[in-house]
Amino acid sequence: MAAPQRKLDVVVDSVRRLLRVGATANLLNLLQKQHPADLAEVLKGLQDRERHATFALLIERNGKLAMEALSELDPENGAALLADRSAEDIARFVQELPSDDAAAIIDYLPEELSTSVLELMRRKESENVENLLEYPERTAGRIMNPNVFALDEDLTVGEAITELQAARDVEMVFYLYAVDQRRHLIGVSSLRRLLLVSPETPLKRIMTTDIVSARVDTDQEEVARLVASYNLLAIPVVDESNKLVGVITVDDVIDVIKDEATEDIYRLAGVTRDERVFTPPGESLRMRLPWLAVNLGTAFLAASVVGLFEGTIAQVTALAVFMPIVAGMGGNAATQTLTVVVRGLALGELSWANAKKAVVKEVLVGLGNGLAIGLLAAVVAWIFKGSPMIGLLLGAAMLINLFVAATAGTLIPLGLKAMKLDPALGSSVFITTCTDVAGFASFLGLATIFLRYLQR
Repeated sequence: MAAPQRKLDVVVDSVRRLLRVGATANLLNLLQKQHPADLAEVLKGLQDRERHATFALLIERNGKLAMEALSELDPENGAALLADRSAEDIARFVQELPSDDAAAIIDYLPEELSTSVLELMRRKESENVENLLEYPERTAGRIMNPNVFALDEDLTVGEAITELQAARDVEMVFYLYAVDQRRHLIGVSSLRRLLLVSPETPLKRIMTTDIVSARVDTDQEEVARLVASYNLLAIPVVDESNKLVGVITVDDVIDVIKDEATEDIYRLAGVTRDERVFTPPGESLRMRLPWLAVNLGTAFLAASVVGLFEGTIAQVTALAVFMPIVAGMGGNAATQTLTVVVRGLALGELSWANAKKAVVKEVLVGLGNGLAIGLLAAVVAWIFKGSPMIGLLLGAAMLINLFVAATAGTLIPLGLKAMKLDPALGSSVFITTCTDVAGFASFLGLATIFLRYLQR
């Protein structure tokens, strides 16, 4: 069980203090008492120099624990801790990791270093890693463990249990997979079922042929959805001819869910998935600036709409006070819709097949919110400026803009998904543009139409 955050904070502070005074023996003793997952959190809580010093001590004195902690880190940070070591050292350590963890770390090493590491690893481990790296990123093939436990369908339950007891180098076994002589996946049985029947029972009698599996080219997000939907602890991975080539366990799926959620949140905010809290300022600037430049362009587009109504604003300056309210409320409403829609797309709940129902629902919610918020805004504007007409126009513009927000917040991510793009990518930019333009155009346009009533 992972330690509470307060305990981890105390450990991080202790590590820093022991590093400062050079008490390496006490520091090593402290580190070796931690669970690998907690060690990973401790390493993440340290500054770069402290992190490298702590990891260097641990890997020299307890390489097994160091690599277990390393596998709990994200691959980029894990590779960064190894990058300044020799290829021989890296090869010696990563070949003890599961193949999927080793492949993830090696993929983040500099190309020349990763090539040397693969050449120096034991042949079997090197081949497994190279095979995984041949699959595209973020697919089932890239994150699977090729050391999957599978048995011939003609064995008995007793023989299967004997084989299972003799297995040493396979991923944690949650299910027993049955294959034919050419290793085609034909059945699966839970370990519980295996232990509840007579040892003489043929394996094919207790296995189910209704198998939930993933192909090597299946997107990792879809793999996570399958595991969550069918409450699986592991999912087999097959190639195009249905041959069993690997397995993905629930711990890997949890990492995928975390990574995908992080990516969606980052993209909704116009931030790349590679940025972290302690990313150097120059790198953060390079990654954030492009989206801000795009936002600047869309802001000028909205400003150009306002420019079309300069004459109206000059005659009724009170309009300038309420313009940001219309645009801002539209943006907030669009963010609510966008969050729900992107989540629905990510979980497979929403597609073009049921998009009409989702659009109708969001439009009705938008109109309802528009009526309620528009009425409230109209009353406040009337009291604030003493003009019922400004209040009426503000309420009408709010209704229009929240309708636009609901429609755009649903259709834009659906459109991006149809174009094989991440629905979170750029959605917020496009939708903000829609709500800004629609808000300014509706409010100022209505004000222009009813200008003579405003001047009374």
